[in-house]
This record gives sequence, structure tokens and C-alpha cells, in this order.
Amino acid sequence: MPDLPADPLSAVVTLLRPAVSVSKLVEAGGEWQVERRDLDSPFYCAMVEGSCRVQVSGQDAITLRAGDFVLIPDLQSFVMVSESPPPPDLPRRPLETGPGQFRLGPADAPVTMRALVGHCRFDTPARDLLVSLLPRMIHASGHARLLALVPAIHEETQAARPGRGLILERLLEVLLIEALRSVSAGEMPPGLLRGLADPQLSGALERIHMDIAGAVSVAGLARAAGLSRSSFFERFRREIGRPPMEYVQDWRMSLARDLLRQGKLNNTEIALRVGYGSASAFGLAFARHQGMSPRAFAALPAT
Repeated sequence: MPDLPADPLSAVVTLLRPAVSVSKLVEAGGEWQVERRDLDSPFYCAMVEGSCRVQVSGQDAITLRAGDFVLIPDLQSFVMVSESPPPPDLPRRPLETGPGQFRLGPADAPVTMRALVGHCRFDTPARDLLVSLLPRMIHASGHARLLALVPAIHEETQAARPGRGLILERLLEVLLIEALRSVSAGEMPPGLLRGLADPQLSGALERIHMDIAGAVSVAGLARAAGLSRSSFFERFRREIGRPPMEYVQDWRMSLARDLLRQGKLNNTEIALRVGYGSASAFGLAFARHQGMSPRAFAALPAT
């Protein structure tokens, strides 16, 4: 694994290893509705024209209008519907009209809504842990850079050109970072973004990510934040949603799982990379955190 960026947000996004699985242009007219209940993937949508209502599992329904962007890092189910809902017996399957193009609503109705929709995946064994640090949903309006990135991803997805995989990975990394940076501090739930928005906690987070192989302590992180140990502990737990050393251990285990899955380093080398003095100390910590030994984890089939 190449060295990750010291910047915490860049490090998390890089380790997620985003990859496009589906990108499509969706057009709709008249009254229509589409719903999915069997998902387990990141989802994004950029509204090009018109509007619609979106209901995501666990979230309040929102209206998307032209110029809006929405990102759900862990989508389980959703419903997209025209602003005038269709009757219950209306067929709801989208019609594929071309490569990466779908139509919703009556075929003879004029198109009133266009959106670029994408599903991707995170190719990291630490997906669930890393996603837990991110907001459940991001809704941005009028963010020109986000709206420019989505068409570029769609175009690259539809083309079979050399370097396609690497370009898509980098475009998705930039898309995720731009989306995460678009969230204002007042809208953030406890997590990495809220911690990075705190001028004192951001220094401690950068120290963790800059030298995860070194000795990390609450006292040292509190000094980096310019706070007393007790004030730092409570502030970190409140803003990030977990105690400081739990965050440190979670990040170490995310790195360790990724290195084990790659199979290029032995346990001693991984231990030193993620802040443990020996393979035995690393093995004990890994087993407590994951419920299995490093060897057992490395033997699991990739999912």
C-alpha cells in the first residue's frame, strides 16, 4: 500500500478506494416512480433539469432541483418520484433507451427531468468502519465543481479507453472530497468532518494520521490541540462520536485490514506500519477488534 496522505479526509477517501459500478443518464416525464430496496452501495445523483422527490431510508424526503447534488455513502433503499406522484398501479420499471440511458414515466410524455445517477463501491475491507465516519447524506445546491465532475465520470464510464479504471478512481476521489467539503459545519453530525471543522481537534486528527505508526496518547493529542486532557477527551468524543484512542485503534485496524488483504507484508511488518511493537501485540489487538486472528482475516475471500 502506498503511503496515504497525512490530511485525514484525503486519507480516508483514498483508503475507501472508490470505483464506479453503474453510471446512467435518467430522463423522466409525466407521473413516475422508481424504487429500490435491495441496495448496499454508495449513491450519487446530479440534477441536470427539472425536479423530483427522493426518499432515502432513514432520512427525511428531499426535493432535488436542477443544480442539486446528493451523495449517500451507504445507501440501502430509496424512492424517486415525480412531484405529482403516480397512481399506485402505474408500472415502475425504468425503460433502457440506450447504453447508460434510462426513461421513466409514460413514453409519450415530454421529458421534464434529467439526472445523472451513479452507484459505486468501496474496494476496502474496512468499508463499514470508514463509512461510519462520514455523514449519512450530503445534499448540495449550486456547487459548480460537483456538477462538472459527475458528467466527466459518466462520460468516462461509457467509454472503453486506456487508463479508464485509474481515471475513474481519481475522479471519484475528487467527487467524494468535494461533496464532503460542501457540507457546512452546522449541518455535520458527529464524525470526521465535524472534527476537522474544529480548529483545535483538527490538529490532533492530523497528528494521528501523520504518524499512526508512532506512539499516540491522549496526553500528547491534548497538547497538540492546546487543551487539557479532560477537555480534549470530552470534546473529541462529542465532535467525532468516539473517544480518541478508539478512533486511533479504528484507523490502525482499517490500515491493517487493507494490508492483510493485499498479502504483501508479514505480520511483523504490518505491526510496525500501524503502531504496534511486535507481531504478537498486533495479533492480540487485531483479534480483540475483529474477532479473529490476522491470519484468519487474510484467508477470508474478498467481497
